Amino acid sequence: MSPRPLPAPQTPPLVLTVAGSDSGGGAGVQADLKTMLALGTHGMSVVTAVTAQNSRGVQGAWDLPVEAVRAQFRSVVDDIGVHAVKTGMLSSAGLVEEVAELLGGIGAPVVVDPVGVSKHGDPLLAASALESVRTRLLPAATVATPNLPEVEQLTGVRVEREDDLRRAADAVLALGPRWALIKGGHLAGEAVDLLTDGREEHRLRAARHDNRHTHGTGCTLAAAIAAELAKGAEVPAAVTAAKKYVTGAIAAGFPLGSGIGPVAHGWRSR
Repeated sequence: MSPRPLPAPQTPPLVLTVAGSDSGGGAGVQADLKTMLALGTHGMSVVTAVTAQNSRGVQGAWDLPVEAVRAQFRSVVDDIGVHAVKTGMLSSAGLVEEVAELLGGIGAPVVVDPVGVSKHGDPLLAASALESVRTRLLPAATVATPNLPEVEQLTGVRVEREDDLRRAADAVLALGPRWALIKGGHLAGEAVDLLTDGREEHRLRAARHDNRHTHGTGCTLAAAIAAELAKGAEVPAAVTAAKKYVTGAIAAGFPLGSGIGPVAHGWRSR
């Protein structure tokens, strides 16, 4: 009997990350692509900046020219197409404005992670770019995923307790995204995030793991949301699945170098 032919290969959902490179592999484009692979999608990249980065912090960062970012984006989108896009490090007003314009014509969900500082506290967003993030990038977002320092940087709202999360979400929604996911990881106690579109509200809770190796959590969560959206999930379901994935990745985070190690993107396959 002749062997049964293998089924024809199927193209997985296509997800594009527009973000900076992390030479240490824990965050940025590297974390995004690992997450997209782990969640059954095909990841593609537009590199916006190159960083010299390790477990101790960011030692240097260099933006790519706007025309290089535009060329990468058009190369991918015009030939391959996308089912969802995630944006990360866009450190200058020029990059923010160019990416916002490019996103305007894709017709796919966009997850905006408004990266302001690294896990180690290194600034990754120029003060001169803040207004462009507020007025150009956030209005293009299906979901915006700021952490608490980024909420304060963008809106002036300071969150000190869970009761402040809704006020923070309202301030972010006023800048134009369809949904706001306010990440409460900087609060004490369990890890609680608030997802809302101004009408329905979801509080996503998870136990806080005793693990200092959490480099790349924000990038990983946003990339996971984009992957789930690319697979066809609605926003609340996509965020819920992404939260579950990143919680497991945090629990499995491992030491690397002499500082803060990364989350474990492949934890489900171990």
